[in-house]
Amino acid sequence: MNCLLAPDNILHDTVLFRVVYDGVGRVLPCWLSYVVAGLVIMIILVNGILMGAGILSWVERRVIGRMHNRIGPNRWGPFGLLQPLADLVKLMTKEDLTPANADKFAFMMVPVLMLMPVILVMAVVPFAKDTALADLNIGVLFVLAISSISTIAIFIAGWSSNNRFAMFGAARGVAVLISYEIPMVVSLLGVVMVAGSMSLSDVVEAQNVPFLLVQPMALFVFLAAISAELNRTPFDVAEAESELIAGYHIEYSGIKFALIQAAEFGATLAAAALVVTFFMSGWDGPAAKYIGWLWFMIKIGIVVFLFIWVRATFPRLRIDQLMALAWKFLLPLSLINLAVTTVEVYFFRNDLGVLSTNDLWVMSGINIAVTIVTIGLFGVLIQEKVKPAKWPQAAPVPATVNVNPSASEVS
Repeated sequence: MNCLLAPDNILHDTVLFRVVYDGVGRVLPCWLSYVVAGLVIMIILVNGILMGAGILSWVERRVIGRMHNRIGPNRWGPFGLLQPLADLVKLMTKEDLTPANADKFAFMMVPVLMLMPVILVMAVVPFAKDTALADLNIGVLFVLAISSISTIAIFIAGWSSNNRFAMFGAARGVAVLISYEIPMVVSLLGVVMVAGSMSLSDVVEAQNVPFLLVQPMALFVFLAAISAELNRTPFDVAEAESELIAGYHIEYSGIKFALIQAAEFGATLAAAALVVTFFMSGWDGPAAKYIGWLWFMIKIGIVVFLFIWVRATFPRLRIDQLMALAWKFLLPLSLINLAVTTVEVYFFRNDLGVLSTNDLWVMSGINIAVTIVTIGLFGVLIQEKVKPAKWPQAAPVPATVNVNPSASEVS
């Protein structure tokens, strides 16, 4: 048939899709070649996420084991490498239970709703130049909109389970997600203003100076907010075992629980990919034209290690501390960063609306100083708000009172 993808097609710049389409287009009709190429890309994407989630589950358990001076998984395969496969087989063969009075359709849809945002977000992340499944000109807005689906999924999981602990966990989860979504969105506004575009590829190419230097406060706020969105320690009050057993997914078992866990680990990889894209120059590095994907993977590994390090180090916050951190600390920081960035962009951007490399370096110096001063100041202002409450002390017993009277004295 010799089908060729038109240059004005939205997927023309996606190298992998174009290669598959042109290859199968030699033997299949053009419309069928388009479907086959799309299915191939989706299969690679879905299986890559699920495989990455399995690998991350092993890496996280091994690294935390080292940090906590214990062994970690080491029975199945060399160094426990087959542990994720053993867990999958165990969960697939466990009995899949559904509560008697649950909303069965909503209960069943939760694992799909949890996994869907991860796949859709990764579809627009460029691993190298022209490798995103779709390079949307509103990529940042798309990511923020799609990631909010997990809020609905968590609420449906608690409500449909007909379990009070699941409902409490869902209520906590929704409150945390909504609270931390606001500073996260505001922090990304600074990135969009400096890049001058919402396209993820344009954001990467605008980083002549990595945005972790140009927007350090936005990076700090984004990392804290995305950790809360991922329900990772120390923000995992939605599934605090000491209070709510397993939280919103307490009633899930078998393959449904496996999908929810895969969605959580996959979301960690997606969050790391977004951090690399927004703040660490994406695929940029030496010989990026040929091994840009390798630099991207290395940077994802660094961010994931940071997530694991935080989980292994910090204790879980109380719910009041968690909400205070969002509204009294992260939100003011994000607003200050937005105001400072707005002034800088207004004065530094040239007539063509472009910031030069020298401008970015000057902004880096200013923003690093502002970040240090602001975090220190607000840390002092709110530390009294998040300290544990002091219990009233019992009145001391007078020294003249015999607290252990003898039998004769009692009589």
